[in-house]
Amino acid sequence: MRKAIVIAFVTLIALLTACSADKATPNDRFNSYLEKWNKQEFADMYKMLSSDTTDTYPTDQFVDRYKKIYEDLNVSKLQVEFDKLDKDSLEKAMDQGKATIPFNVSMETIAGPVSFDYKAELVQQGEDKEENWYISWDPGFIFPEIKDGGEISITSTAPVRGEIRDRNDMPLAMNDTIYTIGIVPEKLGASAEQNKKKIANLLGVSVESINESLNASWVEPNLFVPIAKIAKTDQELWNKLVAIDGITRQESTGRVYPGGEATGSLVGYIGQITAEELKEKDPGTYDANSVIGKRGLEELYEKQLRGEKGIKIIVTNDNEEEKVLAETAVKNGENIKLTIDINIQEKVYESFNGDMGTAAIIHPKTGETLGLISSPSFDPNEILYGTEPNLWEKLENDERNPLLNRFYSTFAPGSVLKPITAAIGLKNGSIDPDEGLEIKGKTWGNGEGWGDYKVTRASTSNGPVDLHDALVRSDNIYFAMQAVEMGAKAYEKGLKSFGFREELPYEYPITPSSISSSGKLDDEVLLANSSYGQGELEMSSIHLAAAYTVFLNEGNMIKPTLLTSEDTSQYWKEDLLSPEQVNRIKNDLRDVVQNGTAKKYGKNSAIPISGKTGTAELKLTSEGSGEENGWFVGYPTESEDILIAMMIEETKERGGSGYTTKKVVDLLNKMK
Repeated sequence: MRKAIVIAFVTLIALLTACSADKATPNDRFNSYLEKWNKQEFADMYKMLSSDTTDTYPTDQFVDRYKKIYEDLNVSKLQVEFDKLDKDSLEKAMDQGKATIPFNVSMETIAGPVSFDYKAELVQQGEDKEENWYISWDPGFIFPEIKDGGEISITSTAPVRGEIRDRNDMPLAMNDTIYTIGIVPEKLGASAEQNKKKIANLLGVSVESINESLNASWVEPNLFVPIAKIAKTDQELWNKLVAIDGITRQESTGRVYPGGEATGSLVGYIGQITAEELKEKDPGTYDANSVIGKRGLEELYEKQLRGEKGIKIIVTNDNEEEKVLAETAVKNGENIKLTIDINIQEKVYESFNGDMGTAAIIHPKTGETLGLISSPSFDPNEILYGTEPNLWEKLENDERNPLLNRFYSTFAPGSVLKPITAAIGLKNGSIDPDEGLEIKGKTWGNGEGWGDYKVTRASTSNGPVDLHDALVRSDNIYFAMQAVEMGAKAYEKGLKSFGFREELPYEYPITPSSISSSGKLDDEVLLANSSYGQGELEMSSIHLAAAYTVFLNEGNMIKPTLLTSEDTSQYWKEDLLSPEQVNRIKNDLRDVVQNGTAKKYGKNSAIPISGKTGTAELKLTSEGSGEENGWFVGYPTESEDILIAMMIEETKERGGSGYTTKKVVDLLNKMK
């Protein structure tokens, strides 16, 4: 009997111990709660609150409030942690049916990191199997500052957009005063409708859009209603507007582009962000009212220029006292300083006088870009503050294509490629500069494989043609023969050594220069035509300018730069020619201007000029003739401190490459 009692007692102890072990502890329960909190599973968290809490805070004041606050503050990297109660504290809690557990919350928000310590009170509730630990929650769990009430708000400070400046700190894109033109409705007078028509006509807007602004819900008769923005410099327009009843203005700050059309394609402009653009941006960096760079440098350097807005998360209590939960200081945009010289940029752009074309102006020794031209262009100020109706439509429909960035694009270089072909042949040994080729007549074909196709040269020769004669007279046949002789493989290798089919190491993205549509010269006619800049070969003006620096830097090609912060006088390609070979081509380029294809405009120049002309014929077939683009690459022979590579489209009826040559020669003389 005694043995049976002992067994029964032991069994009872085991059962009691098992039941105790199965009971949830405050540690277990709070750990489960935090797991859901870290996952932001607020509805499940609500089920774990005490009955007193759920009576005080309905689900919308818990679940909905958590969601809204966390979404508004863009909460991420949420981490809630606690230290488990030790054995003694746990036993005491189990005896008393309540527990206090400290915890820590950390998170990233739209205004930076937030962290705080708080305490959770847990109570046992329920009976039998339903008994468990529940959290006595209050708003301090969200942020301690709102435990006893208070509103959370977010304020932001917009950054000042950085400016774009030239090498001498002259502004190309700046923040300046502009005028917001508005109407005070009660002052429109008895002829209100007539006045609105006058305003619409002057500002290039519709009467309907004016009425829409005036009929907005917030408008009162005595309030200023903004209609449009105009440049501060447009004084003539303002004088006409202010004569109309109801018109007034307010000063504000806006983006202004002092270079106008001369820098339009290069600098670009800013504009209201679109819904599509907004979707592509990181949350919190932009909103529906943000402006963003739309083209050119404004777009390329958007991240640096825009800066970062300052953000505060503020709690305001009933006494209107404010406490800052988190704050990110405003970071104004960076200024971008270019190697561009606005005086050179404007002079070269003006020299185009509306002609279609492009030019790159560099310092051949340092690589600094002094000008990048695309003509015709657009005035960013007109896009932002212009009053011409349907301006964008007119730009898009203009047959001269002012929205095309021509310095970004590539074109057939024509005969300005011949010095490069010469350099390739000299380097690989396939061209002996002193060897004269026997060339008869004005055309040449290389046998049956060419069919009826023949290469044509501009003038005949009186005897054998050597490299000097071929460059000075710009003899297509000489270079075609030399290219065929060296072969496609060697010529392709030489072009690649000059950077063809390679990204230009340049801050502004430029279309890579191409050898052909396939990348190969596997057709002999194509090879022959490519040697003098025809075929399918294309170059950008900035690459062409850089390529010519090989002749001014002892056989090394300069790496062009655009920012003053970049290292200068760095080489992109090295050892493309020997010093002796460089001197040969330099002398030939001088003779091109003195006695060759450029002598009409260069021979009597006030300063000695060296360079090469080029005419690129544009036609889809070998039959007949097409329009022509005229090229000239030139530099001062003695100082060698500026180099201009210019192309003008459609010069066939205007003197071909001579039309371009005259412009470059005139510019080089004016710049000295």
